Amino acid sequence: MLAVTGWFALVLLLHLLLPGQLACGVQLPNRQRLTYKLNAFSVFAITYGTAAAVSFGLGVLDLSWIPRNFVPLTTAAIIFSSVLAVAVYAASFLPNRLLSQHGNSGIFVYDFWMGRELNPRAFGKTLDIKEFCELYPGMIGWGLLNLAFAYQQYKQLGYVTNAMLLVNGFELWYIADGLLNEAAILTTMDITTDGFGFMLAFGDLAWVPFTFCTQARYLADYPRQLSLPALLGVLAVQALGYCIFRGANSQKNTFRTNPGHPSVAHLKSMPTERGTRLIISGWWGAARHINYLGDWLMGLAWCLPCGLSGLASVVPYFYCIYFAALLVHRERRDEAACRAKYGADWGRYCALVPWRIIPYVY
Repeated sequence: MLAVTGWFALVLLLHLLLPGQLACGVQLPNRQRLTYKLNAFSVFAITYGTAAAVSFGLGVLDLSWIPRNFVPLTTAAIIFSSVLAVAVYAASFLPNRLLSQHGNSGIFVYDFWMGRELNPRAFGKTLDIKEFCELYPGMIGWGLLNLAFAYQQYKQLGYVTNAMLLVNGFELWYIADGLLNEAAILTTMDITTDGFGFMLAFGDLAWVPFTFCTQARYLADYPRQLSLPALLGVLAVQALGYCIFRGANSQKNTFRTNPGHPSVAHLKSMPTERGTRLIISGWWGAARHINYLGDWLMGLAWCLPCGLSGLASVVPYFYCIYFAALLVHRERRDEAACRAKYGADWGRYCALVPWRIIPYVY
């Protein structure tokens, strides 16, 4: 418990002390726009870089302590996230709190799960708890867990296999890319719509780091060395997924924040009664949630280096199976929210962009 609490405190301290860019979020139901301090990549570079240097570089930090204590650490993360969820739920009853539409039903279990308060803040409102938990301790912790399993393999074999390098490299790229493009998260459903309750607290701080590292954990116990054709095939899947994911998300974020930017000015869009516009060409003309397809393809690429040679080797594919179900569920939730938000305009939009996630398939 001390290790998990200490990690959260360290990342929080770095976030508060390091300089960062200030960015405004989208307009909230009360017509306010919150300001966010963005320095996730700096925090990541310091923590991950130091851990890699003092373990693989200097050999003075034994990261294999983390795999040996994986279950206790997971348990501690679950407890910590639960306590945090209780704290923000209790604080949501204080005056002048903006509540989430989805977490203000009056049904305790549902509201506790979804989160009553939309944007809980602390330290004189300089810290946005939801945005911080979404990217900082859990995402960076996921990268450190992968690094620890690579170190465990290095201690056992004297080298790191190319399969382990691929898993670490792919997921590290995903983490670094998300942190470097931190401003893009300010327009996502998690930040704009969902409250911060047990669902996000547990998901951010326990589920993401301790389940998303399953591939690295598997390869630490069952090392694999990929052939050149297999290596190139996995790289191709990853590249395609990243191209779709980052291209779509960047296009949407730029269109929302600066529609006159040269990279999006050519896009076709349709007006809505709300005074906003919906993109009907480019990535978002191919499917209404095309970014989910790219996200899933990258997840598949993370699993493929583990192979599929027996019942045990199915375990690392839990991620892409679970992720497919999650994305379909999220797409349905987002569709319902957009239909309520845009009314008849959403029906017009769906007629122009009929595919949900996979063009010409789904």
